[in-house]
Amino acid sequence: MGTVEVKRVDPQGRLVLPKSWREKWGNEVIVVELEDRIEILPRKKPRLSRFFDILEVELKGEDIEKELLKDINPQ
Repeated sequence: MGTVEVKRVDPQGRLVLPKSWREKWGNEVIVVELEDRIEILPRKKPRLSRFFDILEVELKGEDIEKELLKDINPQ
């Protein structure tokens, strides 16, 4: 198990996460309300690079435009 800290929520409802946590996990979190607890999870930005090279396309130049127009306006 990792680090455990007890934190107090201020009168405005704010909770301050330690700087070391923010540096490690980022400044955005997801707050999940469950039946018996609240969970705070780091919001990770998707690594779009993992989707590179998944699709292979053989269309070139005007063919791409024609295919896109066909998808938008099928006849």
